[in-house]
Amino acid sequence: MVHVRKKQTDSQMFFASVTVLYWSRHYNKGMQCDLHVHTRHSGMCTIPLLRAVCRECYNEPPAVYEKLKRLGMDLVTITDHDSIDGLEELRSRPDFFLSEEVTCQLPSGTQLHVGVYDITDRDHIELQRRRSDFEALLAWLGERDLFFSANHVFSSLTGRRAIEDFELFASAFPALETRNGHMLPRANENAAALADYAGRAEVGGSDAHAMASVGCAYTVVPRARSRHEYLEGLRLGLGKVRGEAGGFRKLTRDVLWIGWHMVRANPWTLPLATLAPAVPLVILWNYAQESVFARWWMAQYLQARAARGGDRSAERAAEVAA
Repeated sequence: MVHVRKKQTDSQMFFASVTVLYWSRHYNKGMQCDLHVHTRHSGMCTIPLLRAVCRECYNEPPAVYEKLKRLGMDLVTITDHDSIDGLEELRSRPDFFLSEEVTCQLPSGTQLHVGVYDITDRDHIELQRRRSDFEALLAWLGERDLFFSANHVFSSLTGRRAIEDFELFASAFPALETRNGHMLPRANENAAALADYAGRAEVGGSDAHAMASVGCAYTVVPRARSRHEYLEGLRLGLGKVRGEAGGFRKLTRDVLWIGWHMVRANPWTLPLATLAPAVPLVILWNYAQESVFARWWMAQYLQARAARGGDRSAERAAEVAA
């Protein structure tokens, strides 16, 4: 009897150990979410020639949701440009929360895309009312205690930059986007360095406008077990960016995909398909400009930082960046 009881005890201990190991791994896994993804509600293309006929994105919100879940995202959000029109199609999903990419004007007169996360319908209205007045926008975000990030700050996507913009990124924003699935590795690395210098939280997302790129970059919060814990982890700087940066092939594929959907939606635009062979050349030129832009502004920021604080390491880094 004693021998049998010992076997039962060993067996119980074995299964208890397996159970503890399983739940420990499950707990440590955390949660992941693509924090920058678009749908057809992001509006029309900003290129002058195509503004009246081509959307920024043709992805339907339910299709984006389903793909992100297939890729293993624990939570799903969408960040359309200045719009929450995709909300109704996903509102009932328990693992969905609403976000938005707000186009705002900085005090220097430059534009910036700001990711604002876990918002309400009312928040959207107030964000849009204030987006042309950065001080008012910042005050509202603070009053509502909303978590927000400065997106692709080392890209010319939203136009020019000013040196005071980078001081603002380092002081006024709780988070910086340091892994964007369509920005060059150099731009992402610079953003990560800025976040380190300034002690800002880091977020990442695919910035997908085409279905093929949805979920290619995302943010993991270790040990998070709920939406609340995930978002709180982001605030505390516990987020870890994962996934791909941008590249020539990916962007070329996505631009051609968007063009194909434009023609499907508006058959009379078929003559514009003759421009398709020029797309790779335009993207090469764009990436060359983006690379120079990222290097130039990192060097400017580091030089300003070194001059202000006598930071020898920043001065050396500025020389390397230049």
